Amino acid sequence: MTTNTTVPQGTSSAPGTPGGPEDTPAGVAAAVAGRNRLDFAKSAPKVFRALIGFDTAAREALDPALVELIQIRASHLNHCAYCLHMHTTDARKAGESEDRLHMVALWREARHFFTEREQAALALTEAVTLVAGGGVPDDVYAHAAAHFDERELAHLLGLIFAINTWNRVALSTGKVAGTDERR
Repeated sequence: MTTNTTVPQGTSSAPGTPGGPEDTPAGVAAAVAGRNRLDFAKSAPKVFRALIGFDTAAREALDPALVELIQIRASHLNHCAYCLHMHTTDARKAGESEDRLHMVALWREARHFFTEREQAALALTEAVTLVAGGGVPDDVYAHAAAHFDERELAHLLGLIFAINTWNRVALSTGKVAGTDERR
């Protein structure tokens, strides 16, 4: 006896392919349920609370809109869909424009969407996030220092350190964008 295994045109039944069963909400939930990553907050609550405290302290001297732009850009660079979803959602709730949210990944080609101060912060975010490429160039650091006083610059660096850490937490523990689930 044979069964009909016809797959609708433009879809695939193979796991991991676009249009496959795991692309549906039920498929995502099933895939997530089959994986076994730890819940970092539950497994290391003191460390998790310390990260929250560090993140909160870093934000204190900075404009909330700038905070979200920095977190979005670092999350782009780190390919962290979970954090990118979270911070674009937060930015929208805070009134950030769709144009700026779309352009932040390409801010160098769309400078007119961002202030000089924001551009300096975005350049520093890229340099710190991609630090393995040889450190933060002196000109990038000097440009940021020209737009932020010493306290603000320290907080900006702290925020960049924090979002890079959060990206690594989310990626390492398999957090799934738009959910509280883990892979």
